[in-house]
Amino acid sequence: MKITESAISLNVADPTASAQFLIDHFGFAEKMSADGFISLGRDDAGLTVIYLRTGLPTFKPASIASAAGQGLLVVFVVEDIDAEYERVRAEGVPIVTPIETEPWGERYFQAQDPNGIVIQLVQWV
Repeated sequence: MKITESAISLNVADPTASAQFLIDHFGFAEKMSADGFISLGRDDAGLTVIYLRTGLPTFKPASIASAAGQGLLVVFVVEDIDAEYERVRAEGVPIVTPIETEPWGERYFQAQDPNGIVIQLVQWV
């Protein structure tokens, strides 16, 4: 098997709001879109983030078509966590967990997008 790309697909009530959040605050760009669907990427992220509007009849399997988010963290590893923390705070991004350092060397903070998806930035120290 050869994997050519990785993606995460999240069901949200307002895909445009979540997409704009990643565009405005985390440097993502729209790759493609259609009604109820937006795909975002960054050349350096190694991950495509897809937002789907909840209730799309084309979503399969239908048994898991409810909103994403409960217990889900979208995590991006960065080089300077302190600088990123100050930058997003200055931009008015809602911070749900201030910067912390875990005993195993993970320094991180968490922000929340307009649909409740938690974005976690991490630096390994």
